[in-house]
Amino acid sequence: MPKNLESKICIVCNIPFNWRKKWEKNWAEVKYCSERCRRNKKVRRRI
Repeated sequence: MPKNLESKICIVCNIPFNWRKKWEKNWAEVKYCSERCRRNKKVRRRI
């Protein structure tokens, strides 16, 4: 039963990711799809 969840595109890997319960209070500030991308934020992949 998938819901219509909001999605964003990760600024590091350019892969779309969906809203998660843990981001409920700060979804507006979320930029990275994972902890790995957050740690590698200086290495942005170009497409």
